[in-house]
Order: sequence, then C-alpha cells, then structure tokens
Amino acid sequence: MVSTPDGASIRLTLSFPTGSFFGAGSWHRVLDVARLAEQAGVSTLRMPDHVVMGERTDRYGWGPFPYPVDVPWVDPLVTIAAMAAVTETLRFCTSILIAPLRSAPLLAKMAATIDVLSHGRLELGVGTGWQREEFEASGVAFEERGQLLTDTIAACRALWAAGPASFRSPTINFDRIWCEPKPVQPSIPVFFSGTLTARNVRRIVTLGDGWFPIMDATTDDVTTGTALLRDQWSDAGRDPATLRVHARLPVCRGDRGRPDVALTIRSATALIDVGVTDLQLASVPFLGGPDDLERFFAEVAHAWREFAE
Repeated sequence: MVSTPDGASIRLTLSFPTGSFFGAGSWHRVLDVARLAEQAGVSTLRMPDHVVMGERTDRYGWGPFPYPVDVPWVDPLVTIAAMAAVTETLRFCTSILIAPLRSAPLLAKMAATIDVLSHGRLELGVGTGWQREEFEASGVAFEERGQLLTDTIAACRALWAAGPASFRSPTINFDRIWCEPKPVQPSIPVFFSGTLTARNVRRIVTLGDGWFPIMDATTDDVTTGTALLRDQWSDAGRDPATLRVHARLPVCRGDRGRPDVALTIRSATALIDVGVTDLQLASVPFLGGPDDLERFFAEVAHAWREFAE
C-alpha cells in the first residue's frame, strides 16, 4: 500500500485471468497466484464471475467478448475461500459478482463465512450483469436485475448487522431472521460497478463503499465521476475522503512494443491525482502462460517498491 502526501492510501489490485489460463487439471495453481501476489506486495486479488455462459456474446457492451463461450469460470467466492486459506494479508474482491443471481440470505451467509475464516479480508465488487441467458437459466427475471441488485445488497447489509434482521423491499422480504456468523469487519466493503446513472449513484451513496467504473472508462470519465460521487457523499453526510474508486491502469509498452509492468505502474500518478484509490493491474497482457507467474510477480514487486519510494 502506498500513501499520498495528503495521507490517502493507494492500493495495488490485480485482476486475475479466468478462462483458459490454466488448463484442465491445473486450476489448483490459483493458490500459487495468491501466494505470489501476497509476496509481491499486491493489496487485493480480484476474481471475475459468470455462473453460466450463453452463446450470444455479441450482446457484450464493451467490445468483443474476450473469451470463447466454453472456457471455465470458477466460482469466485469458492475460489477466494481457497486462496484465503493459503495467505495471511492478501485481500480479495469479486470483480464483478453478479449479485442478482444469488439469493440475499445465501450471499450474506457465504460472504460472512469467508470474511470470518479470512480474518476480515473480503470485499465485494457487484453489478447487474449483462447476459440475459444467465438470468433465464437461473430463474431470475432479467428485467428486474437493477432492482434486485439494490435489494440484494441492502438485504445483505441488514443480515450482517447485529441481532435478528428484518427487511422489506419490492423483491426481497423477511422478518426477524438470524444470519450467523457475522462478518469480522464492521461491514464487508461493497463496490458498485457501472456508469453513474441516478440509480447507481443512489446505490453507491446509500449502500456502497465505492465505485468500479465501466471497463472502457477514460481518465476524464473517472475524474468527472469521482467528483460527482464526492459531492453526493458530502450531501449525504458521508466523509468524501473515505470514498474508494477503482480504476484500470492503462497497459504501457516498452521499447520493443511489449507490455511493460514498470511503465504501467508508473503511469498510476495520473489516476491517483484524480482520486483513484485502488489501481487495477490487468495480469493477462503480461502473462504468456502459467510458467510466467514467478517472473511476472517479481517484476510487479520491484516496480511497486520503486513506485512507493
């Protein structure tokens, strides 16, 4: 973790490649990734989510979908639980968990259990999802995903609080139920993804701890969005200094045109200057395969130490 002159904490997060990075029978090597990330000084390891995958990937809204439809998507919460067992300080975040596909009590129980077993190292990045087939296969109304996202996280907040929980909303209702254990953290940090529509701003301000901008957000988009959220947090009586904003580091290339870890991390200053607190390093561009892991994490460790100095 790096501190800015005004005392803000800057975290280096790593998005881990899913899909075909590990071949059949070798997915257990995600545990090696967690160990190496922790040793390299990475603050948070981020895991993506898809429950199932339909064939209409042309509906993906951020350019060509980067994976074939038949690549494996390991469950992020199960995988995080396994990685937490072999690490001590590394934090974990879903990026992005399609929360409306999970029932609120089940999600609250799974998240709290992981938080307890990891001694408070879980964070949740959540969103509505984009794939209709995924909702239909799960028996969840695609058109209600926005309301379900709001209600699911609000219900989880209620279930994580002390005592029995009661909750009323358009899609989720329960009265005086106990969900134990409670998280170790005062409440599990939750970050909402997506564009800053009026509805999403309300979610972030009333239920969230921060924002995941959309994948193709520019620095100008992040600058404008962060300023808006800080104003809204102040209006709601929240300290804008506590707002966390995640943003992807643009991949920088060296003299030979190859992606360069050190140059990419050094480019973080521009994002930090506009209020980004959590810098996302995409691992895929720097990795040819599993045999590159040790080399890659050695480069990350060296570059992050230099940046911190």
